[in-house]
Amino acid sequence: MGVEPKTLRYFAGGWKESSTKAFTECYDPSTGEVIARAPQCTAAEVEEAIAAARDAFPMWSSTPPNKRVQVLFRLKELLDRNLTELTRLVATENGKVWDEAMGDVLKVTEVVEFACGIPHLMKGVALMNCTPGYDTTQFVEPVGVFAGIAPWNFPAMIPMGWMAPLCIATGNTLVIKAASFVPQSAMRILELWQEAGLPPGVLNLVTCARTEAEILLTHPDVKGVSFVGSTAVGRHIYAMASAHGKRVQALTEAKNHALVMRDAALERSARGIINSAFGCAGERCMALPVVVAEEAIADRLVATLSEAMKQLRIGPAYDKSSQLGPLVNEGHRQSVVDWIEKGVCEGAELVLDGRIASVPGYSGGYYMRPTLFDHVEPRMSIGHREIFGPVLAIKRASDFDEAVALANANEFANGSVIYTQSGYYAREFAQRTHGGMVGINVGIPVPLGIFGFTGHKNSFFGDLHAMGMDGVRFYTEQKSVTTHWFSEEEARAAKVENSWDGTISFPDSAR
Repeated sequence: MGVEPKTLRYFAGGWKESSTKAFTECYDPSTGEVIARAPQCTAAEVEEAIAAARDAFPMWSSTPPNKRVQVLFRLKELLDRNLTELTRLVATENGKVWDEAMGDVLKVTEVVEFACGIPHLMKGVALMNCTPGYDTTQFVEPVGVFAGIAPWNFPAMIPMGWMAPLCIATGNTLVIKAASFVPQSAMRILELWQEAGLPPGVLNLVTCARTEAEILLTHPDVKGVSFVGSTAVGRHIYAMASAHGKRVQALTEAKNHALVMRDAALERSARGIINSAFGCAGERCMALPVVVAEEAIADRLVATLSEAMKQLRIGPAYDKSSQLGPLVNEGHRQSVVDWIEKGVCEGAELVLDGRIASVPGYSGGYYMRPTLFDHVEPRMSIGHREIFGPVLAIKRASDFDEAVALANANEFANGSVIYTQSGYYAREFAQRTHGGMVGINVGIPVPLGIFGFTGHKNSFFGDLHAMGMDGVRFYTEQKSVTTHWFSEEEARAAKVENSWDGTISFPDSAR
């Protein structure tokens, strides 16, 4: 008999039971069992979280930056101490295999470490005597209440890494709308924020349906919105929130392409592609779902990839020997199955079919095997739409120029990769690709948190990206202060000028 699923709470200045009658079931994707019930918070509860953030802002924003980051230093220590627990929690609620789940948590720590430098990063600039007798200083200040709308594919990294550390370190307050499928990792890290000494109301968390989430886009107390998710929703959030005067960063879909040139180190390149395409079961916007192979080596590459894909060990997420875990839930698994069937109907060559997979002892899990398509042509939707699963498509090109053109024809431009030993082609690719994050013999070109996550085209809406100095700027605004100090002579002259008796006289010509 299974354990009774626990009913989760929301956080608005403190943990609270929701009054809602609607809940989202949270699954363990490895078994298919329901492990928790997330409340679909009411409109009043979402507004309560915003109010808690608003009320906490004056005190937190006036706390000196070097005092604020002491909380982050303590949080970093707590994240390290609880790494195993958090890794298991991510694996259990999302389905990432052990090392991937640990990477999800470590990316939180990475940005927390960067945010600990806020006292330096928020320093303004100044110029003495910018015009005779006048000095100007630009200060960097927090903005107010922000909302973070997080997806389900990185339950720790995105809400508690990409959003919370820089927002809070810069002196703002935050309401996180966690993904209802996978809110427990973020909830546990919020508890660690509390343990680290974060004052009540600085960080709040709700789970809710789309109607209630819209409040975050229009509420006058919310000054900015950070979003990660689909392009359709991201475009809507960007339009709605910006129309209500809010700053927005919306990180959206991707269809990253890798070029494999005839001079590439084929075995090594294939291993990089496998890791990129099938890590996190392909459920990440920096996955590598399309390879454009130069025709001269395409057959050898497909054979090498196919053999390596057959060797991947499929199993439950928290089994440390598993290399490919389950998808997040049955609805998403069926969506990927539908995409595979669409690829077959479109005429792509199905080299490996991953639709049927079984793991002994875990018959209820949402497993798939790796799928490989070859001869994917530009007209086929599987080659240009985001599938978000363990599916790899091979396109073929006669030369470098055709390969670049095929990759750049895509509407998304999160990342792009080239495998080559040619410095000339590497440099040309870096210059000509539309991808915002570029890998040269690097399959997942995600930069460290000290750099921005720089997607282009329909992979991003906004002006300032997440993380890096863009992240600092997104959560701050500048104030320019110009000062002038009077000399004794100027002060005396000013006193004479101001000795007005109240009468007004006009020259004859003005009468």
